Amino acid sequence: MNPINSSEISPAELEARLRLHRLPELGPKRFHTLIDAFGCASKAISAPASAWRSLGLPTISADARRSPQIRDGASETLAWLGHPAQHLLMWDQPEYPALLAQIDDAPPLLFVAGNPGILEKPQLAMVGSRRASRPGMDTAAAFSRSLASAGFVITSGLALGIDGAAHQAALDVGGHTIGVLGTGLENFYPQRHRKLAAAMIAQGSAVVSEFALDAPPQAGNFPRRNRIISGLSLGVLVVEASMASGSLITARLAAEQGREVYAIPGSIHHPGAKGCHQLIRDGAVLVETIEHILEGLRGWQAVSRPAPLPVIHPLVALLHAAPHSSEALAIASGRPLSQVLATLTELELEGQVTCESGRWLARCQLL
Repeated sequence: MNPINSSEISPAELEARLRLHRLPELGPKRFHTLIDAFGCASKAISAPASAWRSLGLPTISADARRSPQIRDGASETLAWLGHPAQHLLMWDQPEYPALLAQIDDAPPLLFVAGNPGILEKPQLAMVGSRRASRPGMDTAAAFSRSLASAGFVITSGLALGIDGAAHQAALDVGGHTIGVLGTGLENFYPQRHRKLAAAMIAQGSAVVSEFALDAPPQAGNFPRRNRIISGLSLGVLVVEASMASGSLITARLAAEQGREVYAIPGSIHHPGAKGCHQLIRDGAVLVETIEHILEGLRGWQAVSRPAPLPVIHPLVALLHAAPHSSEALAIASGRPLSQVLATLTELELEGQVTCESGRWLARCQLL
């Protein structure tokens, strides 16, 4: 089907598409089956139930077409679209993200809160554990700052842990970031990231979902959400993940979609590194610096030069190797303890180090 402009879609056709979208047991493939069979959503909605059954569609889908709940939901969505910064991208519009359109089960409708224009910019997905370690969170923030500074949009799932760290870090350097929800945009989950999502929208970024606006969090929604995260992106970077992490699903989907998969290694003793290590064994690119990602993406003209690598303070370098107490740092660096303490205070204020249980740890900065 050829792309069409928003202005070419009649109000009746738009309302019919929104009704189809809300029907139970009618995912992207069945949605397109109906459009291909009847030519448009308006005709599909008015077709007899026997015609739906002949296409192998569930009876529950056909029977729900004219229900008040489906009609009311479509009307409420039309009202939502009347507000500023609230948009709908459809599969047959030129504004629909080109990379996402390439996947087999691309969502026919994509709701966007914020700036829909950034969905066409080069994106890198960053995903990882919801229960990430402090070093993992710092690493996610460091890579996100670097990649956002290099011109990439950072795409993730707005979950707790690595996702949230990646979104926030991109905003911190004035970059753009996209959050893909596993719920409807009006039924936000997790609630703890509602303020982060609002900040993203306010700063020119976006939050998107393929689900009806009021769709609740359901387990099956999140793997579907993951295919959009990878589908929008040039590649997926897994920062920290256990073997049971949903991030491995995103990585697998990325590989199936022909996207690059990157993984950051960790300690062999850390359960949160085992998923990344498995990905590397399966062929993911082992990543230690931003250059390991950028070197394979030099051809993308929309991406500017990466930010210059900073000079690492000698004390920070020691802490990257292993945590130290103040006294141990003084011995290892050959500096007076008073000087080490003063320097650590400055580095802590700059966000380069942190002290936990009497031991100092490095916090990753731009790579």
